[in-house]
Amino acid sequence: MTADSDSHIAWQRAQLKKLRAALKEIEADQLGKANCGRATQMTIDQLQRKIGESGRCIAEYERRTRRPLATDLGSLASVSWTNWNANLPMAKAPRHRA
Repeated sequence: MTADSDSHIAWQRAQLKKLRAALKEIEADQLGKANCGRATQMTIDQLQRKIGESGRCIAEYERRTRRPLATDLGSLASVSWTNWNANLPMAKAPRHRA
């Protein structure tokens, strides 16, 4: 992962990492139990909501700032492919007999 020039996005990425780790730890603790308590379920729901918010924030930032790749579907779809064929042999110049 590259360093972010926007400190808010860097903070969101760090929060996302912490929240996912916390959620994983809670879910691992609840794995052997038949059901979890109301407070635990509320904590899980809150963590999932915060993870979603951070993920949406990061995704929106990346949509605004990422340079489109030359081979993405949008770029390829906008090219006219009617006259293009990679399997055609190169045209040879006609020879003149002297």
